[in-house]
Amino acid sequence: MNRLLFIYNPTSGTGQVKPALAPVLDVFAKAGWLTTAYPTQCKGDAARTARELAPQFDRVICAGGDGTLSEVAAGLMDLESPPPLGYIPFGSTNDCATTMKLPRKPREAALIAAGTGVPTPIDIGLLNDTPFVYVAAFGAFTKVAYDTPQDLKNTFGHLAYIFAGIASLPTIAPYHMAVEYDGQVLEDDFYFGMVSNSQSIGGIKPPKVEQVVLDDGLFEVTLVKKPLSLADLTDGLQALVSLSPADRSGVLVQFQARSLTFTSNQPIPWTVDGEFGGSQLVNRVENRQKGLVIIKAPL
Repeated sequence: MNRLLFIYNPTSGTGQVKPALAPVLDVFAKAGWLTTAYPTQCKGDAARTARELAPQFDRVICAGGDGTLSEVAAGLMDLESPPPLGYIPFGSTNDCATTMKLPRKPREAALIAAGTGVPTPIDIGLLNDTPFVYVAAFGAFTKVAYDTPQDLKNTFGHLAYIFAGIASLPTIAPYHMAVEYDGQVLEDDFYFGMVSNSQSIGGIKPPKVEQVVLDDGLFEVTLVKKPLSLADLTDGLQALVSLSPADRSGVLVQFQARSLTFTSNQPIPWTVDGEFGGSQLVNRVENRQKGLVIIKAPL
């Protein structure tokens, strides 16, 4: 019988994991897995558990939000031969579940993670050697998609992110920085930067989502320069959330890259998969192509 390590966050989704445990564990047993279940105890515990215990198992499955998945992936990245990773999404945003086409019903997701899913090599990012699964970002709109109230999203849709983004600008100054990527250099003042490998970020599709290939070794990079006017800002934000076909202002900069270095004269706070990722003067982002095997839904 194959051995399965099940790491779950008991607080994800306002505690929705606990009542789902029995049917999920039943799915694992029926799929032929001998399961060891571990509830995380604190921040960082999922990464530690994956790092220390995963070598003894044939597969790891985690249950929780995107932060739990990111932690487990970070722990597995420390291993020479990490086992495949399955994911049962709980939580409020679940960007990774959208990208992997995973259902939100725990039992259905468990069926995919334990047996019917497709093991798929996925690129993993590194921000200053800290792994991330789908996005590393800095600046004015870094937390907008996560912090915008749900009733505002329901009422205004994508416009909610524009309103929230504009509202955050008075409290955040742009960063002057040089961005080196794949032999090129860009220097300017930026309100926002995002390095991603995902078809959903903060619950919305990123710009040029059709270019996203999860195992091509390339990040999708989006930078928002300091606008010259409110009209330029509006054009750039509308393009950022795909409300207009193109950015006429030049505020929005988009390209693909394998590695990047962001250099500024002040520390730049980053988020990594929605969690604080540190603050440094020089930040190096690298793509570890096909760094992990993650179980996706079958086509």
